[in-house]
Amino acid sequence: MCGIIVSLSMFGQRNSAYQQYIEQYKSAAIDQMRRYKIPASITLSQALLESGAGSSYLATKANNHFGIKVGVGWNGSYVKRDDDSKGERFRKYKNVAESYEDHSQFLLKDRYKRLFLLDPLDYKAWARGLKACGYATLPTYAERLITIIETYELHLYDEDHHGMRRKKKETVVSVEVSRHPVTYVNGIACIVARQGDTWKELAKETKVSKRKLLSYNEVDEDFIIPAGMHIFLAKKAKKAEAKYKDTWHKVKSGESMYSISQYYGIRLKNLYKMNFKGADYTPVTGDLLKVR
Repeated sequence: MCGIIVSLSMFGQRNSAYQQYIEQYKSAAIDQMRRYKIPASITLSQALLESGAGSSYLATKANNHFGIKVGVGWNGSYVKRDDDSKGERFRKYKNVAESYEDHSQFLLKDRYKRLFLLDPLDYKAWARGLKACGYATLPTYAERLITIIETYELHLYDEDHHGMRRKKKETVVSVEVSRHPVTYVNGIACIVARQGDTWKELAKETKVSKRKLLSYNEVDEDFIIPAGMHIFLAKKAKKAEAKYKDTWHKVKSGESMYSISQYYGIRLKNLYKMNFKGADYTPVTGDLLKVR
């Protein structure tokens, strides 16, 4: 859904631009939380990430702090900006307050209704839930939000103005499916296969079409799912998480390029490419492979 995400400089460390933005807009985020039950930490972290603390093109030229695209039903002004495609249209607001209000209205759509069953104080579940609902295409979107929240202690704004923790809803659920709890590998929602799983059954259970499951996991429908394999519910990333930057994967007995790609949540063709290997390459025990 969302637009251009500005990289977080000094990721995991505080910087003055982010702190200044928080001071300026924390009241707006808290106001949205009180009216719509969206955690202030989530609103602020999304705004910080999407707008680069208010410094992005969309923020400065269109008061758009959440990278929201025009979409269906928008009759207001817009600006054009290259994103997933060239010259995409993004909403333009009269002021920042309109951007915050529109962000809340966007999350009140049916697509995100399961978020409001989550514990309002569980920012990690909300961040991962947003990604699972398809809010952003960036594979590490949820983990970036969590890092921002923890770095700047934004979760403190999820408590009321007296500093008392609000009561949790009686019904608190996690983002999961019935038999296979959803986990995250490389920032991408996935489940862990069990013995006897079939693509048809998993498609029915996860509400992700069989065609998409096969595409996301780069197999055809004749592929027999081994127990323990990650089954991705969204497209895999081009490279592994940043923590693997200076790490080589040492091939173990029985591993294939495909099983390694599934383990790290990276596309098979990219695994071959970053190791300068052709499709005919078969790894042997002890080989060292780059995954990022």
